[in-house]
Amino acid sequence: MSKHLVIMAGGIGSRFWPMSTPQMPKQFIDITGCGRTMIQQTFDRFGGIIDIDHVWVVTSASFKDIVADQLHGINPQHILLEPCMRNTAPCVAYVSWKIQKEDPEAQIVVAPSDHLVMKVSEFKNYIKKGFDFIAKGSRILTLGIQPSRPETGYGYIEQGAMVEEGMYQLSAFKEKPDLKTAIEYIQKGTFTWNSGMFMWSADTIVNELRAYAPGIAAIMDKILPDMFTDKEQQVVNELFPTCEKISIDYAVMEKTRIAYVQPAEFGWSDLGTWGSLHTLTPHDDSDNAVIGDSVTVIESQGNMIKVPNGKRVVIQGLQNCIVSEHNDVLLICQLSQEQRIKEWHD
Repeated sequence: MSKHLVIMAGGIGSRFWPMSTPQMPKQFIDITGCGRTMIQQTFDRFGGIIDIDHVWVVTSASFKDIVADQLHGINPQHILLEPCMRNTAPCVAYVSWKIQKEDPEAQIVVAPSDHLVMKVSEFKNYIKKGFDFIAKGSRILTLGIQPSRPETGYGYIEQGAMVEEGMYQLSAFKEKPDLKTAIEYIQKGTFTWNSGMFMWSADTIVNELRAYAPGIAAIMDKILPDMFTDKEQQVVNELFPTCEKISIDYAVMEKTRIAYVQPAEFGWSDLGTWGSLHTLTPHDDSDNAVIGDSVTVIESQGNMIKVPNGKRVVIQGLQNCIVSEHNDVLLICQLSQEQRIKEWHD
């Protein structure tokens, strides 16, 4: 059974403005200053497990050239272009139908394009174990992140009985909780964060979508004859927007009876906000996280500062703020107000 990687890269990263814009969202940016963009880091961490010929990206039509430029060598037929955003269930369905047509025996891992993994070797071990697990039958596996704090910004997964070492039945998905509920989850010890990463065979996910999302499945069946032909994009443009707008969690994961969870710890973050970047970036003695090689920070504490290398910036007397400059747009705001950022540039 061959192994395939699906990278979901259609988001617009509105909470990371001004660095992330609708024209160049965060998955195509080197947010951490490591020299590789988020989608490149996602691709890199599957090295040695997935061959580049089996890498697929689902993205917006406007990002086709960016994907091809950043992931050199990817098969152009494997860059799937959504004409509009319909959430993750239609995204997963489209790529799964296409993979099944090309490789009926395929095993698939689905990963968001903009997450951060600090411990790559540990991550690879979990992925290899996951592939072994789903090879044993019709199984859907999700990776649950061992929580390090009562986080209210993530969804949670409740695990049930252990089916084999390190693998559990998936009992329930839980929406983002309030702080009291999050503390209760941590105390129970049977809850993990929902990473948004899934593993299954092509046959398994197609069958489950047929069972639990028959409307989406019917649309994919209409597209199927034209997949890998010159007519594919035209047909997708016509039919994909008619799909129900629904997440794979709601469409399948909360209904299926073959879902399992693998609790994991590999230095994960969904890197969804400036605050999460502040948490993950090394700090100076005053709790400032600085990305940029020409920044001087004086009498300031708790700030997240991200400016281009070579941009001379001096900051004095600032507390718990975001400072970001990108393409001649400057943002300075309180970290506590970061959820409002997407309002300010609409």
